[in-house]
Amino acid sequence: MFTEKYVNPFTDFGFKKLFGTEVNKDLLIDFLNELINEQGRITDIQYKKDYRLGDTETDRKAIFDIYCQSEKGEHFIVEMQKAEQKYFKDRSIFYATFPIRDQAKTGDWDFELQAVYTVGILNFTFNDDENDSNYFHSEVKLLDIKKKTVFYDKLTFIYLEMPKFNKAEDELETHFDKWMYVLKNLPKFQERPSKLQERVFDRLFQVAEIANFSKKEKDAYEDSLKAYRDMNNVLNTREEKGRMEGVIRVAKNLLKMGLDPEQICQATGLTKEQVAGLQSNSN
Repeated sequence: MFTEKYVNPFTDFGFKKLFGTEVNKDLLIDFLNELINEQGRITDIQYKKDYRLGDTETDRKAIFDIYCQSEKGEHFIVEMQKAEQKYFKDRSIFYATFPIRDQAKTGDWDFELQAVYTVGILNFTFNDDENDSNYFHSEVKLLDIKKKTVFYDKLTFIYLEMPKFNKAEDELETHFDKWMYVLKNLPKFQERPSKLQERVFDRLFQVAEIANFSKKEKDAYEDSLKAYRDMNNVLNTREEKGRMEGVIRVAKNLLKMGLDPEQICQATGLTKEQVAGLQSNSN
C-alpha cells in the first residue's frame, strides 16, 4: 500500500512517468517552454535514446534521464539529481558534449550547430553562496568576462535547486512558480491545490495518481521508491554522523579549556553521561 496519492517525481520511475514517455510529452514541452522563457516556442519534441553509445568505455557510461530534440532542432538533456554528487558541474559539461558531437556531418559542413540545453532539477543545493539562499534558478552561458556579455548563446545550462524554492500556494505568481511548486510538493498532496487549475496540470495530476497505475507500474514504482528511500536514509545517517562528530570535537575542545561538564552539556546538547565518557577517554 502506498501512503501517498501521487507519484514522487524524484524517483527514477516517477520522473520518467511524468516526463519521459511519448504519451506525456505535452508535460515536458510545457515545462521546457517555461525554462527557456518563451511559451509556445517548442510545439513538439522527439525523444532520443536515453543513453549514448560512444566510441570509448567512458562515453558508454554517459546515461541521460531524458534526451530529446525540438522540432526546431534544439537538443535538451533533462536530469533529475536526487543527491549531491562530486564533480556534478563537470558531469553536466561532459554530457553536453554528446548532443554537440551528434550534430557533426560528413562531407562539406560549415560547423553550424543547433542550441543545446542541459537542465538539472536538483534535490540539493550548490552552496556556492550561502548569502543567496533564495537564488534557486541558475541559467549559465559562455560569457565574455571583460564585456559582461554572452559570447555564445547556443549552449545553456539550467539548474533548479529545489530545496531553495520555498513559496507557499498563495505566493505562486507565475506558471513557472506553479511548476516548481508541484515538482517539490507533489507526493505531499492529497487533493489538487486550487492554484493549479491550468489544463497542463489536469494532465499531470491524472498521470501522477498512483491509483491509475497498472499492476506492473505499481510494482516498478514500489521498487523505485524503496531505492529512493534507502538512499535518503544513507544520506541522513551520514549527515547526522557528521553533525555528531562536529559536536564531539567541540566538546573535547571545551574540556581542554577547563569548562565545567554542565556548561559543556548546555553548549553542545550532549548528555552528562556523554560528556563524562569523553572526559574519561581523554584522561
